[in-house]
Amino acid sequence: MFPSKDQLTICFAHAAYQMKSRFDARRTGIRNFEVRAYDELQKRIGEADVVVVSGMWKNDLIAHAPKLKFVQSISSGMDQYSKEQLGAKKVRLASAAGVNARAVAEHAMALILAVARRLPEARDNQHKKMWRGMIGDLAEREDELGGKTLLVVGMGRIGSHLAKLAKAFDMKVVGIRRNPAQGANGADSIHAMTDLVKLVPEADFVTLTCALTPETTGLMSAAAFAAMKPSSVFVNVARGKVADEAALIETMKGGKIWAAALDVTADEPLPAPSPLWTLPNVFITPHTAGETRRYEDNVLDVLMENLERLWRGETVLRNQVL
Repeated sequence: MFPSKDQLTICFAHAAYQMKSRFDARRTGIRNFEVRAYDELQKRIGEADVVVVSGMWKNDLIAHAPKLKFVQSISSGMDQYSKEQLGAKKVRLASAAGVNARAVAEHAMALILAVARRLPEARDNQHKKMWRGMIGDLAEREDELGGKTLLVVGMGRIGSHLAKLAKAFDMKVVGIRRNPAQGANGADSIHAMTDLVKLVPEADFVTLTCALTPETTGLMSAAAFAAMKPSSVFVNVARGKVADEAALIETMKGGKIWAAALDVTADEPLPAPSPLWTLPNVFITPHTAGETRRYEDNVLDVLMENLERLWRGETVLRNQVL
């Protein structure tokens, strides 16, 4: 039986997000507390009926949580949760899929614009107090997006929103998704994942927006990088392991494509020895595409909807995993 509102206790567990303060601003009257470290979570999880958590979660916590009824993930990634162990304890689980779709799509568009308009270079020149002169070589100048082709790998929430943004810049959008029969979602054409290497040569920008699954791991392969046009740009706002990072590094070292803009890498934080840090044609942001001033409230909207469903005795949750 799920606890009533006046009997419920929520634990917010995250090292940085301001979940408790944003929740308290809603004046729900629901008891809650916040922890910032795993050791503290392990000590106090026994008090909680609901845990709102993401990277701090470890399945060992289940043994310390006799009251736990529901886990609301703060993120869309769910690899850290054992569905078998949670299911055995009849603990419900939901993701935060979609809460940052708009933010990640906007970030992808920002990366595309930054590279096309050579903004990282401009910022570097500003720090050097260097006023760059006019460029005679057409291939070296800033570029316009109108008329360019954007290949979007993953036409879910993020990819479909990115397609709308790209269309506003008069770009042609070619979409790739696991099941093309589910629709184009704003792309001019839609294709299967198996068509990636065949479609890459058409693209001026190749952008990854898909989930990391066994099927998409290494999807952007050495063959796919080799098929890209020398003038093209690779953008990754999905997960680092969707791309073959060794192949990406060799591609960038050899100057085989114009640039790469990455919000994600295979290992995070990006290890200090990685060549990606210093390659002049690589622009990196530290997996911040989804982090906006609205993120906590977006997650809390999902949490509150799911709590209402549980109180009503409904069996289906928003973004249900278990």
